[in-house]
Amino acid sequence: MEFTSFSGRKRTLVGDTARKASFDDIPLISLAAPLDEIVTALQDACTRVGFMYIQDHGVPQKVIDKAFATAKCFFDQPLDAKLGIHYKKSAILRGYEPIAEVATDETRSKDLNEAFNCGYEPDLDPLSSGGDWSSIKSAMQGANAWPALSDFKESYGDKMDQTLELPSARPYAYRFRPESTALLLIDMQRDFLDHNGFGAIQCGNDEIFKQVGKIIPRTKEVLDAARRLGLHVFHTREGHKSDLSDLPPSKRLRQVLNPHGHHSLGIGDEGPMGRLLVRGEFGHDIIDELKPHPDEVVIDKPGKGSFWDTNLHRGLLARGITHLLIAGVTTECCVNGTFREAGDRGFECCVLADCTNGFDASFVSKTLEMLCSYDGLFGFVLGSSTELLHVMDHRASSIARARLEPENTLDIASLQAGYREGARSVTEVAQTVHAKINDHHSKDPAVWTYRRSLEQLLNDANAIKERFAGQQLPALYGIPFAVKDNIDVAHIPTTAACDAYAYVPAKSAKVVSSLLEAGALFVGKTNLDQLATGLAGCRSPYGYPRSVYGRDRVAGGSSSGSAVAVGAGLVSFALGTDTAGSGRVPAAFNGITGFKPTKGTLSAVGVVPACKSLDTVSILALTVEEARKVWLVMDQGPDADDVFAKPQQSLPVWHVDFRGIKHGGFVFGVPSLEALQKCTDQYVEHFQSAIERLERSGGRRLEIDWSPFEGANRLMYAGGLLYERVQCIGPDFIQENLANLHPSTNAVFRAALERDFKAHDVYRDEHRRAQYAREAASTFETVDVLMVPTASCHPTVAELESDPLELNARLGDFTNFGNLLDLCGIAVHAGSFETEAGEKLPFGVTLLGASGRDGRLIDIAKEFERTR
Repeated sequence: MEFTSFSGRKRTLVGDTARKASFDDIPLISLAAPLDEIVTALQDACTRVGFMYIQDHGVPQKVIDKAFATAKCFFDQPLDAKLGIHYKKSAILRGYEPIAEVATDETRSKDLNEAFNCGYEPDLDPLSSGGDWSSIKSAMQGANAWPALSDFKESYGDKMDQTLELPSARPYAYRFRPESTALLLIDMQRDFLDHNGFGAIQCGNDEIFKQVGKIIPRTKEVLDAARRLGLHVFHTREGHKSDLSDLPPSKRLRQVLNPHGHHSLGIGDEGPMGRLLVRGEFGHDIIDELKPHPDEVVIDKPGKGSFWDTNLHRGLLARGITHLLIAGVTTECCVNGTFREAGDRGFECCVLADCTNGFDASFVSKTLEMLCSYDGLFGFVLGSSTELLHVMDHRASSIARARLEPENTLDIASLQAGYREGARSVTEVAQTVHAKINDHHSKDPAVWTYRRSLEQLLNDANAIKERFAGQQLPALYGIPFAVKDNIDVAHIPTTAACDAYAYVPAKSAKVVSSLLEAGALFVGKTNLDQLATGLAGCRSPYGYPRSVYGRDRVAGGSSSGSAVAVGAGLVSFALGTDTAGSGRVPAAFNGITGFKPTKGTLSAVGVVPACKSLDTVSILALTVEEARKVWLVMDQGPDADDVFAKPQQSLPVWHVDFRGIKHGGFVFGVPSLEALQKCTDQYVEHFQSAIERLERSGGRRLEIDWSPFEGANRLMYAGGLLYERVQCIGPDFIQENLANLHPSTNAVFRAALERDFKAHDVYRDEHRRAQYAREAASTFETVDVLMVPTASCHPTVAELESDPLELNARLGDFTNFGNLLDLCGIAVHAGSFETEAGEKLPFGVTLLGASGRDGRLIDIAKEFERTR
């Protein structure tokens, strides 16, 4: 039987006779079957029967029940309400299909059923990277038409939720989302698992001690499955500094002083594998079977719990982790202590009973009973990890099947998948990048100040391949990146877009070194506003890079070349700097992400200072998650050589919400309408849309007092901080080279040198800054993030050249205060619009968080990015 589908094409069903059928006639299709079997079964069901029942889909029954209940609410509405989203109002026939309006068999009467037609919805899919889905106009893809019923869309999206479920966990089913879950392996080190280590002494019984290691094979299976799924993995190692300065006397002496005990050796004493429980000794390291991969985190802890005097909590927050799958030794001691404290910090924990063990079987069983007692007072226990292995491997297989990426894409996730699967090579990527750069250079020759030749790129690519041959690939293996030309790369000139200032560094900046050590492929150095002074991208003697949205529009600055390199798809990511908005404004003007971490958390050693107390290395990437990946590689803790580095202990931690950003909710501040009057009408309109979008992401808006932010903004160029810029570049250098600087740069420094500014005015401004910072901190006690337009307008090059100082200053209306008030910030693409002349331009917003709350900021930005 032939019929006409919604796309207008003729389709055929095998058989043209209606018959009475039972449920047994409906095909059952298991998603756990091999892919070719699934495809064959789907084809048969669609052409022979027209119905099917899907099994092994991983969707919890309560989600299915909710979907049926929600559908009933929709169909129970009055006809007029349903006709409001009639399918014929949709270009792709999404929406309500009334009774007796469509005939499946065109030779017979109309179908006596009603339906609601909908399709894939990317903003409900946690794995979607976003995109302007509404612009797609095809028979199978495009925007859905949703009814006004509350929770209808969310109910539909629940089945796309990436939540996995372990029904047999105690005290009830444990649910977790892979993207926000980490596997935490506790103390699986030689000192606790080898008979020559401290654990054997602690146990005191050789036969019992032998049993402890029996968990290693199953733990390795779980670790391997977690890696296949892409879970974050953390390893802990208990041990102490070589001088034992972090070892309390009570811990060192209590057991060895027991007159009835069996501890012949204590912590720090020499054993067969070196000093017991001392960092750097052979016995201190993780066992070979569970050896950490390069991108996995190893936490050295001095105590029994894993949080005291470590960066574990901050590391989990930075990755957006809310759930922990816990394994390791010993159950009664370090596992128990870590589990209970993690719960106090808000993490939803599940210990894997067959992946943990201890030195007393009764203690182990009692500990596990306690951890899942009182209806889940502490957390969850999974008796057998077989169930976990099944759900993780099933999800990993589903993700692999769904991955269909263009061959030449340079986004980090696709490159990593291509390298893992052997579908791509670093040399091929190097050739692709070189070709892309050459092609774009003919359109915009001002992006680069230095480019690697094809020969150099291929040599570097081969060196990366040889360096990691036969090893686990590091986090950024073969990922091409660019560096703003005020950041040092060894033996390559650093110019800061000023020939008179140029020098050749002997070593790379520490942030660059960390990227190279992680396997990244350096491509070249990018243009910038001279001496990193400017926000428009129109202050370089090497030409002005143009926005990827049009040659007439400024690219933004001062990290102009880096933003264009990412926006044009020439590299996967780029480094910039951000003192007053230099990493955020160009991100907005090129439709990408620009992340400015909390100042003092990334090393600024090897960066040409613009305003040293405020300078921050920034990351420009395609998406929020890709910016996070790069940040995690570069955030290596405080750099002792950076005088403005923040100690880790000075940074905040907070309890997590296991429900996630969207369901847990958050509060976001917005400027007053008066403050927004600085924006163009179109920017105000699109900012209002962004507010509504952030509300759909789980946020609740709160208008805040804008005065401290406005006050801090004025200090950047009208106060004493301008003289810090003079000091950083060098007053003698500026005096001697003033005439040779770019005209706009010249004007900025000349005004500073000619101003009648007193020494006591510097202290006046510092006191004002402290006051504004205190008031801003009070604001962030009531909001999680502040959302602002990244810029107030997007000027043309001609407009900027006609008014270079005032218009440049205007671009900092919503960025200058960021570092002055010690905030972290991330600029996110929030859509595009057409001007009256038909020109398509990007619009971006910036989310700002309190000092050190970078992880929370990224989590909210990521939710905003994938919400439509």
